[in-house]
Amino acid sequence: MADDPPKKKRRPFWRKRVRRSTAAGEHRPVLLAEIVAALAPKPGRAVADCTLGFAGHAAELLKLVSPDGLLIATDLDPANLEPARVKLEAVGGLFALHHANFAGLPHVLAAEGVSGVDGLVADLGLSSMQVDDRGRGFSYMRDGPLDMRMDPTRGRTAADLLNTLPAGELAAAFRDLGDEPQADAVAAAVVAGRGASPLERTGELRELIEQAAPVTLDRTPTALSERKQRLAPVARVFQALRILVNRELANLQQLLRVLPDILNPGGTAAVISFHSGEDRLVKAAFRDGLRAGVYEAVSPEAVRPAFEERTANPRSRSAKLRWCRKKS
Repeated sequence: MADDPPKKKRRPFWRKRVRRSTAAGEHRPVLLAEIVAALAPKPGRAVADCTLGFAGHAAELLKLVSPDGLLIATDLDPANLEPARVKLEAVGGLFALHHANFAGLPHVLAAEGVSGVDGLVADLGLSSMQVDDRGRGFSYMRDGPLDMRMDPTRGRTAADLLNTLPAGELAAAFRDLGDEPQADAVAAAVVAGRGASPLERTGELRELIEQAAPVTLDRTPTALSERKQRLAPVARVFQALRILVNRELANLQQLLRVLPDILNPGGTAAVISFHSGEDRLVKAAFRDGLRAGVYEAVSPEAVRPAFEERTANPRSRSAKLRWCRKKS
């Protein structure tokens, strides 16, 4: 009898074909209708988009303030600026784009000779294009270098932090920024792993997390799928690491501090967050501003995507929108 053919060696997950969650070249702005309803932009007004991305929100805002209004937009990722410029030029109207951190928005407005804006939007999530680009290292579904910098021209990479920070600092980040209950175990595994060889790839980090943070499956009828449950620790640690690399909470705190000085009287700001820590900061800042008389109104509750949007764009599921309106 002929020998059985040799079994194929199982390939690592990153060698398998991965279905994109967003079609190539496509980006869907989250909560677009709700943003427009909150800001109510009118022709002749000045508006700011702090997180330009691929201009999903910005294009709609530009349409509504044209022909003589102004859109000022910033983005940390220089790769976003030229595609967004092309899209906005097709819309027409007046706009200015800046490669800048939104924490420094007052300086950007000053450079444009603008004292304040009537509307502002900040979408704190990653764009689908950034997540789907394996070379950026944001996704645990696609193997790539452990970079995770929104601005790839500066700052320390995720690999730098993973390979140098003490276990205690890593555990604090995984716990505080990712709500990971097994943060200590994951941090200890990172330190042990880098002792053998430096961590360089997202695939390496994913496998390390899966080994260090085993999941006890919930079999109840309302539980998440087994796949999502098993991936939860990986998702939380990757999120925490991205927030740490880009100092996202510190930048958001600075934006919230300067927001009253940026908004014109009666102007409205809307912030979309995807992380509980971000949402808490936004909620507290808006609440405190309302109590102090800086804002005349804030959203009573977080606005969530409708069922139709969550179905069409699964990445919108965790989005929360809060808005505030400055006293007239």
